[in-house]
Amino acid sequence: MSSPTWPARAGAITDVDGIAVGHFTDPRRPTGCSVVLARGGAVAGVDVRGAAPGTRETDLLAPSNLVERVHAVMLAGGSAFGLAAADGAMRWLEEQGVGLDVGFATVPLVPAAVLFDLPLGDARIRPDAAAGYAACAAATREAPAQGNVGAGAGAMVGKVFGAARAMKGAIGTASVRVNGVTVGALVVANPLGDVVDPATGRVIAGARTVDGRALLDTRRALLAGEAPRPILAGTNTTLAVIATDAAITKAQAHRLAQAGHDGLARTINPVHTMSDGDTVFALATGLATAPSPGMMVLATMAAEAVARAVLQAVWAAEAVSVGALQLPAARDFARP
Repeated sequence: MSSPTWPARAGAITDVDGIAVGHFTDPRRPTGCSVVLARGGAVAGVDVRGAAPGTRETDLLAPSNLVERVHAVMLAGGSAFGLAAADGAMRWLEEQGVGLDVGFATVPLVPAAVLFDLPLGDARIRPDAAAGYAACAAATREAPAQGNVGAGAGAMVGKVFGAARAMKGAIGTASVRVNGVTVGALVVANPLGDVVDPATGRVIAGARTVDGRALLDTRRALLAGEAPRPILAGTNTTLAVIATDAAITKAQAHRLAQAGHDGLARTINPVHTMSDGDTVFALATGLATAPSPGMMVLATMAAEAVARAVLQAVWAAEAVSVGALQLPAARDFARP
C-alpha cells in the first residue's frame, strides 16, 4: 500500500452562523457521541429512510406538529443505549438557560439518532448522559475534528459480506456557500454499503475481497451473484445533520432533510437498506444577512454538502484493530 492522498478539508457545518459542534470520544473502546448545538434555536426537520432507525424526538419535527425550533441534535454510537446521550444534552442546555419556556421550566428540545458500533470492544461501554453532557461542554464554533472521534469512533463501512471484510467508517463535515448563504453538513458514515466517490465512480471504502487486500465493489459483487452474509437489522446506519443560515419554514426544513438523502445516495451503495437506519436532520438558524436563494438552490447545496461530508468522513478515518477484528481505512488503500 502506497502513501495516501485524500481531499483537503471541504469546510464545516460550523461555517453556518449559530451552529456549534462538540464530540465526546470514550477512551475505553471505540464509541462516542457528537452534538450539533443551536443555542439560539433552529427551525428543524428530519427524514428517515433506513428501515431500522434508532431515534428520539423525531415525531415533533413532522411539519404538521406544533414545535418548530429545537436547540440541539445528538448523534451517538451504542445502538439504542446511546439515545441516553440526549439526556445529558438536555441537562447541559437547561443549565445554560436554553430551551422552550413552558412557564414551569425551560425544556431543551434535543432530537437524537444512534448507530450500531457494538462489535468494537466491550459492548457494555456506550454513550450515556454523562457523555452527552461532555460533548455539549466541549462544543465550539471551530471546525470540528473529523475521523475516529465522537459518534464516528466506532463506525464501520461495507459490512454486506461480514464485519471481517469491512473497513473503518468515521465522522466528517463539509459546507457549501452560494451568494452569501451557507449550508453545512455533519455526517457519521456507518453504512452497510460501500462509499463511492461520485466524481469518479470509484469505491474508496467498503467491503474487501476475501483476502482483505483489495476493495471488492459490493454493488458489482451482488449483481454478479455473490450472496450477502446474514445481516441483523439496525446494525448499520449513516446519520447526518444539515444546517443552514437561510430563513426557511418547518415544512421547508423537512424538504431540506429529504434532499440530504440525495447526497447519501450519491456516495453510498447500497443505501437505505433494511439493515440501515439512515436519518438526516435539517436545522435552519435564519441568521444569514443575504436573502434565501430558494429551495431549489438550498436543496442542491444540501445534497452536495452531505455528499462531501461522507467523503471527508472516510478519508479522515484511521485503521483500528479490536481483538480479531482488523479494520483498515480508506487512506490505507489510497494511491498517489
